[in-house]
Amino acid sequence: MSGFDELKNNNERKFVLEAQQEFKAEARRNKHLALWAADLFKFDDVKTKAYILEVITSDMEEAGDDDVFRKMKADFESRGVEMSDVALREKMNEFLEQAREEVFKEG
Repeated sequence: MSGFDELKNNNERKFVLEAQQEFKAEARRNKHLALWAADLFKFDDVKTKAYILEVITSDMEEAGDDDVFRKMKADFESRGVEMSDVALREKMNEFLEQAREEVFKEG
């Protein structure tokens, strides 16, 4: 194998690993987000577990995080919990950074 092919294969493996880690981080972000919201909504443990799955699943509707944002925004509105768009986006970003750190530490 030439040096070029080896470099190409290494870059492909690195890309795949980074994509896997980002997927894990986004799923973990969604879990943290759901736990945070469930606490604000005063959900019990059973409802919280179900809600975590709802939020994680909502992220599979389209690329990006707008699908999660819309779901969360609608959930806050339907429960009468005031949450600005800016505050929700900030919380989503905060949890994503936290999740990335956790995934990175796990290797």
